[in-house]
Amino acid sequence: MESPQNIKKVKIYIDGANIFYTQKRLGWFIDWAKVKNLVEAEKEVFEWKYYVGAKDGDEKMLKYLRHLNHIGFNVTTKPLKKIKVSKDEIFPQTEKGGFIYKANFDVEMTADILLDKSKLDEIIIFSGDSDFKYLVKKLKDAGVKTIVYSSRKTISWELKLESSKIVYFEDIKDKILKQ
Repeated sequence: MESPQNIKKVKIYIDGANIFYTQKRLGWFIDWAKVKNLVEAEKEVFEWKYYVGAKDGDEKMLKYLRHLNHIGFNVTTKPLKKIKVSKDEIFPQTEKGGFIYKANFDVEMTADILLDKSKLDEIIIFSGDSDFKYLVKKLKDAGVKTIVYSSRKTISWELKLESSKIVYFEDIKDKILKQ
């Protein structure tokens, strides 16, 4: 544990959809309470922000979001869009020629991060999405340390190159695994 004068002021931004698919790819799920305890043992976290799309009436998702709220996360949601996929397209989330549900939060996360950056020592992003490369580069250029939590299997090489530090889920699995 760092001494009080060395504790970094941090905000956490979680790309819920990206991390959901990362967990599916890993074959195991993250216990967010354990992650919170792990990070807060070393850093002064002002806020945990979790961004995710939700279908109307999805009780399982609502229960999950209540849990996140209960452990201290501020959850930002918006309705999932139902998008028709042409018969020639194949997405992992759907049958050929069916529908996918999507809610992209890259703009919201980026706006929130840019509005907060002057008040923080570090920004932590849970995502492997290459769309955050430009943001992370601009933060680095402004002298803001940006730590990315992701998986070796899903982090984009572009984001990997720009991040100040990367924490791989595989390396902390024993500390964050949902039982």
